[in-house]
Amino acid sequence: MEKDKSLKPIRVITVDDHQILRGGIKFLLLAFDDMELVGEARNGDEAVHLCEQLQPDVVLMDLMIVGMNGAEATRAIRKKYPEIQVLILTSFLANDLVQQAMQAGAIGYLLKGISIDELADAIRAAAIGRSMLTAEVIQALLQPSKPSSQPVLSKRQEEVLALLALGLSNDAIAQRMKLSPSTIRHHVSQVLNKLGVTNRTEAATTAVRVGCV
Repeated sequence: MEKDKSLKPIRVITVDDHQILRGGIKFLLLAFDDMELVGEARNGDEAVHLCEQLQPDVVLMDLMIVGMNGAEATRAIRKKYPEIQVLILTSFLANDLVQQAMQAGAIGYLLKGISIDELADAIRAAAIGRSMLTAEVIQALLQPSKPSSQPVLSKRQEEVLALLALGLSNDAIAQRMKLSPSTIRHHVSQVLNKLGVTNRTEAATTAVRVGCV
């Protein structure tokens, strides 16, 4: 099918030290007219250089790369080029890895086992600044599991708590989740009520206890 010339495709670069995996992503993205792979990097240093050279919209970043790791490269890219979104694509799901990635400024965290359609949707979401935290990732952020007496939060409230515990302001959370500040204020209020705390600091402390940070 011929590409719609009126639409500017999402510019993507991949960062992975496995050539076969980079090639696989390149091949898979050919199936979508609204995105194009414009560069490939083997490590964090190359990724930062490519961002300067190519100015992509979205970076697909592996965490376990040689030299500068994925979280460090994410932090460097976000600091120098805040308009570029970094989407983690990795084989590893652990509380500390998710925390490091999100604290470094990643907009989402994906596992390599996802489908190509899920990956494409995540890239589209990242390109417009919308966070992608799957249920698996949120569960990892909230490990160890909360005691049975812990109030049950909705998935959206768990995501708000996780981002709040990472030190994000309401406005930053609103931008990350693509929701209005008033909606985030409502969710924060609900989280505080359910946790039985009176402020964000106490909520963050509770998040530490249940494994958010």
